[in-house]
Amino acid sequence: MVRYLITRVGQALIVVALVTVIAFVILHLLPGGAARATLGKEATLDQLAAFNHTMGYDKPWIQQYLLYVQRLLHGDLGYSFQLNQSVLEAIVQRLPKTMVLSLLSTLLAVVVAIPLGVIQAVRRNRWPDYAITSLSLLAYATPIFFMGLLMIILFSQVWPILPPEAPQGFTVAEVLADPAGLVLPTITLAIVTVAVYSRYVRSAMVDNLNENYVRTARSKGLPERRVILTHTLRNGLFPIIGLLGMYLPALFSGALVVESLFNFPGMGQLFWQAALKRDYPILLGVTVIIAVATVVGSLVADLLYAAADPRVRLRRSAS
Repeated sequence: MVRYLITRVGQALIVVALVTVIAFVILHLLPGGAARATLGKEATLDQLAAFNHTMGYDKPWIQQYLLYVQRLLHGDLGYSFQLNQSVLEAIVQRLPKTMVLSLLSTLLAVVVAIPLGVIQAVRRNRWPDYAITSLSLLAYATPIFFMGLLMIILFSQVWPILPPEAPQGFTVAEVLADPAGLVLPTITLAIVTVAVYSRYVRSAMVDNLNENYVRTARSKGLPERRVILTHTLRNGLFPIIGLLGMYLPALFSGALVVESLFNFPGMGQLFWQAALKRDYPILLGVTVIIAVATVVGSLVADLLYAAADPRVRLRRSAS
């Protein structure tokens, strides 16, 4: 297990390094550059040259990247001239609010998806299975911005019971002080996740219902409810453990759209505004944070999966 952990950590560091390289190169290939984005269209060539020299943007790319990595190792993600604050400070202000939105949507998705997946498995190839599968495919195929617009039209205009805008606040406490404003963003972000999770739970449950230990439990005369909830459901939840870590990139991409749509003051909105203003330090900083969170989430989910399923531990010990 220790050998496996060391290998996974090494792979995680390589992935993070590759992400920083790719993001650094792509952002610097964009037209205009950081100097034009910061100083504006009216800046002269001399002003642009002076800015690039001051910031080190006139140096070779490899040297710029090495300097960037050196600052990263010291906890310096750069400085945003657009926001007039450090990138780390801007992220620290907004990251907890995005985490709250993602956590609420994930909890909602898990609570809804598990019963739906169980119903599909138990009633497979019957009308409940077909109905839930059709709705899941429809939800998965619907663009998240369109889903959000439907939520706003239905619950803020046709049936005005919820505010169309997310809570506005500098801190998490201020955001949580307006729970009604969190309902639509949370549901919008959770709908696609429910569609994915329920399908995985269904597949795992169907596989486990055909296992020998389920037949043995039934032959002993155990009630079907106990067989499903006590014996089968536990093994059917293993895929969800892996998905919780691997689904972080999808959550952030969804949060980017949802936060912009509902004007939620989180990381997604920060990234969107930085993209519009070509704020390279913010774009790079957010990309690195998301890459690290994704890798750490995948690693934690993998370890939890191994801890929950003895068969996984045995296979890894043998290898």
